[in-house]
Amino acid sequence: MYHFDKKGPKRGVALYSYSAEFGFNKTLEDCFEDVHDMGAHGIEILANTHIENYPYPTDAWVDKWFALCDKYEMEPVEYGHWIDLRVLQDRMLTVEEAIERLEQDMRLAHRLGFHVMRTKMSVINDALDPVENWREIIKGVLPLAERLDLKLCPEIHIPTSLKSKMIQDYVDFIKETGTKNFGLNIDFSVFRTKFDEGEFVDPHFVPSEPEDIIPLLPYIYCCHAKFIHMNDDFEETTIPYKEVLTILKEHGWDGYLLSEYEGADKYDQDYEVGQTLRKHHILMKNILGY
Repeated sequence: MYHFDKKGPKRGVALYSYSAEFGFNKTLEDCFEDVHDMGAHGIEILANTHIENYPYPTDAWVDKWFALCDKYEMEPVEYGHWIDLRVLQDRMLTVEEAIERLEQDMRLAHRLGFHVMRTKMSVINDALDPVENWREIIKGVLPLAERLDLKLCPEIHIPTSLKSKMIQDYVDFIKETGTKNFGLNIDFSVFRTKFDEGEFVDPHFVPSEPEDIIPLLPYIYCCHAKFIHMNDDFEETTIPYKEVLTILKEHGWDGYLLSEYEGADKYDQDYEVGQTLRKHHILMKNILGY
């Protein structure tokens, strides 16, 4: 399987960016070809969207997956999935049931060659605080995560602040358990400073400063390089990209920046998101130098 060895921030794409096209006018191979053409080498998938017959893909589909990774020099970077405690109509899942479902995803992620999982947990409020028993669930799967060399990472994005109690709780958990198999995925929306007129913005949201990410770098295994608007000068106009990427590069952060488009045209099937993604990768290449 292909593995990109360059140290430092690396470029990839979250296939979520192709939401309007995947399954309509783009196949999985079309997406791989597109990403390869951008000079990127990392892929994030959403398990229940991009895996045929999820959670039970055939051996033939898995073989095809690895063939695509080799053909397009693509590294499986992040496996996107959910711990949905509300999947039943009449009650919440028990801790034991949640662990069982999570371990099923972990085994599938490992089978497909992933080492990082975007583990999105059920939330209890608009601030995106996770369910209160998240520690019990994660502790229950850490032994398997260690055996399979998997890092489980909740996604941190708007309206969360990088200085919030939620982040501190996650960091405290990592320190208390000593685990290397639980960490963070930082979505760049936490740095967003500009919004369209009339766009809903959580009244409590305060943009994180780029330097707020520095103390968290040891716990960050992946980043969603969220972008909203690219201009014709290859600049993202809503997020301070140069400052954030420069910090990551200068501090030797070694992980993937996965482009994730969240613009107004995202669900317009007539919109060619690939061109916008290419602009975004030119932006990152200009800042990183590769």
